[in-house]
Amino acid sequence: MASDDSTLPPALRCSLQKCFRNLQEQHDTWKSALAACTPLLGSLSNLAEQMQASQKVAFANTPLRDFPRLPERLRYRQQCAAEALLEELWGKLLELQKVRDTIGVHVASLFQLYEQQEGLCQERAFQRSVLCPSLADMLEWLLDAEGFYHSICLEVKMLLLQATYEHLPKMQTLPQAWEQVLQHSRQNVVEDAVLKVSFFLEAG
Repeated sequence: MASDDSTLPPALRCSLQKCFRNLQEQHDTWKSALAACTPLLGSLSNLAEQMQASQKVAFANTPLRDFPRLPERLRYRQQCAAEALLEELWGKLLELQKVRDTIGVHVASLFQLYEQQEGLCQERAFQRSVLCPSLADMLEWLLDAEGFYHSICLEVKMLLLQATYEHLPKMQTLPQAWEQVLQHSRQNVVEDAVLKVSFFLEAG
């Protein structure tokens, strides 16, 4: 039998709404951080291509031979530029991890509260209405969102660990590798969850 959301204990109902609102807010931050990585990785790929090309130049056979320290200085400046881009990218990963950890804390707190609801029978956990999904569904969606963040953060970290100027060919393929990460991140796990609880959140 369908039930109204009032069947949820007030504290649990409030905590659920807070958790989903936080999820919605944090996801905007998440998307911004991901979007900011794309041009940085493109610049890093272009820089890697320039670095590799300069390594093939025989400066001694060009008019630049009168500047013997030029190759060394050029290589140093390119490496500094690469390090600066990598530093920015690692900073974006920290932003993603902060979103992941923030959601993790909220979900853990919610589950702790749920486990304290001694009077909440199993049957009530599966009751739903037009305005309110079942408690079981909402808990599952939050766990899916948390798992999604963990998965993408791991992918981004693994990609950045491979991005060093000591491996220029690998660095040049970063935009293609990043597109694979973005494909996975475009799964509508979080957006779908927030959409499914929209009436529940509007109920105040």
